[in-house]
Amino acid sequence: MDHSLPSMDKEFVIVTHSGSFHTDDVFSVATVILFLEGKSYRLIRTRDTEVIKSGDFVVDVGNVCNPDRNFFDHHNPESTPDNRENGIPYSSFGLVWKKFGEKICGSKEVADIIEKDLVYPIDAVDNGFDTYTRKIKDLSPYLIQDVVSSFHPTWKEEEEGHTFDMAFSEVLKIAEKILLREIQKAKDKKRGEIFVEEEYAKTEDKRVIFLEGRYPWEKVLSNYPEPLYVISPDSQGKGFWKIKTVCDDPGVSFKNRKDLPKSWAGKREEEFAKITGVADALFCHKACFTAVAKSKEGAIKLVKIALENKEDF
Repeated sequence: MDHSLPSMDKEFVIVTHSGSFHTDDVFSVATVILFLEGKSYRLIRTRDTEVIKSGDFVVDVGNVCNPDRNFFDHHNPESTPDNRENGIPYSSFGLVWKKFGEKICGSKEVADIIEKDLVYPIDAVDNGFDTYTRKIKDLSPYLIQDVVSSFHPTWKEEEEGHTFDMAFSEVLKIAEKILLREIQKAKDKKRGEIFVEEEYAKTEDKRVIFLEGRYPWEKVLSNYPEPLYVISPDSQGKGFWKIKTVCDDPGVSFKNRKDLPKSWAGKREEEFAKITGVADALFCHKACFTAVAKSKEGAIKLVKIALENKEDF
């Protein structure tokens, strides 16, 4: 795919629509800015047809979807690509990401993670595509769309001179930071999952996996039938070690393959140490999915007890 720019020395013009803004146009512009890699640009928010035609990158306005010309408006059904295989229609963000995501991330694998975690949800909501079911009346999840819309000036702020253009500039900086953080997280996640795969492969008793770093293991280990517990450094940074239970469907279900003993639930410090016989046992969550010891040796002792426990298995 050709990602070349018209010229390396010019000031690039990015055009999106004026007035109220939405998550898709904010993140579309943020993506283009990251693609430009520090090159000079000017952002114009307008609905003037002649100005739109002059843009080097035009997102969410203009009624034209032509990625080869860097025009990314999803409102024309005749020129917008068909919905994805999962049924989610493209918004301008999805169209921009489809062209520039891999270049920005440095790999298709990382770009695909961002698409699944960030682009899909934004595209879905912008197109009125339901992705969740409300279980409690008048209660909805607070989505990234709500974060963006919180920057819309109120009627009072408008009277005081705060414009939508000013608000767009504010939230655009946040969108850039979110994209950069998600890209970094996705890159490190892929690297970390490689370490987890290697540790699993060399472990003899695969019921317990030891990790020397706080690597993202949930998805990897759920693909294998044996792992029940993971022992790894605790995030408090005090030299403590943590035990966590393994789930079959992480992120969707909280059902553990083997809970920690129910008698440990909610126990702390002296009480926890007395129940377990492990001197440096520190804490067990009341839901019995994680426990902490002050040392790696203490965590190993706790896991041995949990493996032998028959009350919940």
